Amino acid sequence: MTSAGAFPYIARSSRIPSSKKANSVMSRRCELTGVGPMTGHRVSHSNIKSKRRFLPALSPASLHSDGLGQTFRLRISNAALRTLDFRGGLDPFLLKAHDEDLSPRAQKIKRQLKAKAAAV
Repeated sequence: MTSAGAFPYIARSSRIPSSKKANSVMSRRCELTGVGPMTGHRVSHSNIKSKRRFLPALSPASLHSDGLGQTFRLRISNAALRTLDFRGGLDPFLLKAHDEDLSPRAQKIKRQLKAKAAAV
């Protein structure tokens, strides 16, 4: 009585490869400053407003930690990269940053820096 045509939603769920499901969600948030997408209006010539998203300018960066002697690959905004240069590198930036702004990976690096400084 039940055939494949009777329940088409069962057959469709297996068509999506598992690799596509895992890679479909990607964070658009800076790992150091916590800057994420903002909303605003797209304004036409006739002043009609429709919703739009302003995405942060994120770029992958290899950042070297002098205290740990390691290089970390983080996805940060271009503004955060300029702030890193201004503050003197990754270590001073992380030690001064608030924990709620940092990603879990950046929080782990900050904990390692504090543990290394306490041991010395």
